[in-house]
Amino acid sequence: MASPTTNVRPPALPYLAAVVLCGVAGFVVFQFFGNSARGYINTPSLFWWWASHWADPQAESEHGWLILAISACLFARNLWLSKMTQTSELAWRPLVAMLAGFALHLLGYVMQQGRISIGGLLLFGWGVLALAGGRRWGRAALFPLAFLLFAIPLNVLDTVGFYLRLGVIDTAWHLAQFVHIDVIRNGTQLLSPDGSYQYDVAAACSGMRSLMALAALSLLLGYLNFRSWWWRALIGLLCFPYAFLGNVARIFSIIAAAAWRGQGAGEMTHRVMGVGVFVIVLGLVQMTVWLLQKYQLARSCDSAASQETSPAAAPAPSRKPRGYFSSASSVWIIAGVVSVAALVVSIVTRQVDAMEVSPRVGIKLAADGVNPVTLPAYLGSEWEGQAADISAIEREVLPADTGFSRKNYVSLQRPNERVFLSIVLSGRDRTSIHRPEICLVGQGWTITQRATHAFAWPSIPSPSAQRPSPINAAVPATLLSIEREFRPKQGGKIKVPALMAYWFVGSDKIVASNTERIVDTSLDRLYHWQAHRWAYVVVQTLAPDGETAALARMQAVLDGTLTTFQLPLGLPATASP
Repeated sequence: MASPTTNVRPPALPYLAAVVLCGVAGFVVFQFFGNSARGYINTPSLFWWWASHWADPQAESEHGWLILAISACLFARNLWLSKMTQTSELAWRPLVAMLAGFALHLLGYVMQQGRISIGGLLLFGWGVLALAGGRRWGRAALFPLAFLLFAIPLNVLDTVGFYLRLGVIDTAWHLAQFVHIDVIRNGTQLLSPDGSYQYDVAAACSGMRSLMALAALSLLLGYLNFRSWWWRALIGLLCFPYAFLGNVARIFSIIAAAAWRGQGAGEMTHRVMGVGVFVIVLGLVQMTVWLLQKYQLARSCDSAASQETSPAAAPAPSRKPRGYFSSASSVWIIAGVVSVAALVVSIVTRQVDAMEVSPRVGIKLAADGVNPVTLPAYLGSEWEGQAADISAIEREVLPADTGFSRKNYVSLQRPNERVFLSIVLSGRDRTSIHRPEICLVGQGWTITQRATHAFAWPSIPSPSAQRPSPINAAVPATLLSIEREFRPKQGGKIKVPALMAYWFVGSDKIVASNTERIVDTSLDRLYHWQAHRWAYVVVQTLAPDGETAALARMQAVLDGTLTTFQLPLGLPATASP
């Protein structure tokens, strides 16, 4: 007769079948109803959408494969370290986790935010593992699944990296001046006064694009060496100041090598120090870990590992039989609830796919109702609008209901002065519009400065002499100073500066940043169950004569075009004949 304190486990086959059913239900949801944003990656699978970013060099998420492998190894390691720990039930927490994962996925699906859905996937995955292996598996999987968050492509670090990059360049330049190395800084370009060497510190060259990978590896070192989550988080955050120092060392070493041995030596140092940044940052993190352990400022894993894995540390068995669940029927109840929830999620996602697109837009439409109104061919006697064709790649990549209207405006008095004006109108899918910086980098431009600017709203003569509403007195925009390297036929290299401004026009507001647009779009879909069409407006011109003159050209073109395509807020859009 079994002792009342024996750890009881339900029959293996029925229990396993119920767990597998939960896993299959989740797989069906995330595979066939996982992704609602299908503009660039046309797939309903959240798994494929996520992995596609890892395989895309432009997404700069190739470290995702490494994060996945590390997470799997961490899970196996944690299971091995806890093999002497008594397995006990987690009550209904696995069910709560799986249902919460579905709910979080639905939130991401409605908002067309795949990154939120990935959070739901990871939460659901933890619920399945906790159901399969009880408390032991749940604890073992907690950090490895959370670690997978570093494999999610996050654009927020691009902005952080941009300002860190500018700080790195400025610090390295001042350091060079301190040691009497004569170097000229021009934006992100460093060059010698005699022209013997020049070096353009692009985003990839500054090393700041590796922030996500460095943050993940730093947190991993903290996790493997300390028990306290406060110390683990601190070690992970150290990657930011250490990455700054590592990249300053990289840029300064390139300047020093180029000043000593010329352009070739600088380029060689540039290649070597690409790996050197990782060595410096991770070396500093490991040194910090060693100092904390040496002076016993934080409790290390080694001091507690024996206590956690020894039989004496295992919790005393209660008089009530404890297992994964006390009966197979409880597990099958969970499997049934999860299956019904999966069915509900699939039905709701279909309803989301059929969400109505609001007819309200903030710009004037052409007769087809899809494209923005055609831009004027002439702006008085000063500017002529020339056709700017939509490329085949744009037509192929963007959704079919994306609208376009663009022209190159050429000054009739000074033909070398041109201003490019483009309007892209989104359709049902928010991915018709993306971060403008992505296209710039893909076209070979380097962003040297980012700022905000307010373009004046032109006055509208009318019989009633009404003034434009105050909200339209200025158009907020993001202003990017950019440059691109060209190679003329006669040889050499030429740096061409340019100025680009962009903003987004909604049905009831104008915003200057892509983040504001995404937030507003997501809230509209979530609270009003309606997809709004946003217009993405770009104005761009070369700036060899300086940014002041370039801004004046952009404003001159907008004075003649803005009221022809953009509506004052609060007025309905009407199709032009």
